[in-house]
Amino acid sequence: MECRAGCGACCIVPAIHTPFFGMPDGKAAGERCAHLTVDWLCGLFNDPRRPACCAQFQAEPEYCGNDRDMALILLTGLERESDPTR
Repeated sequence: MECRAGCGACCIVPAIHTPFFGMPDGKAAGERCAHLTVDWLCGLFNDPRRPACCAQFQAEPEYCGNDRDMALILLTGLERESDPTR
């Protein structure tokens, strides 16, 4: 599956626990990444400063659903299930 233009769910939902360019404290779950553009695209796509976890994420129907709203729901569920503090 190709990444859905105008979605940005993967730039909002997951926590990133390590510092990265522009976000020295990482990113909390549900926090909008500083590099998410106004048109919901990754501003660091194909940039070596992009976090490895972001570069490794692959858009798949089971994560992204059929639209942005479903992607937000599915990724939020995965984030909750994988949270080591819960």
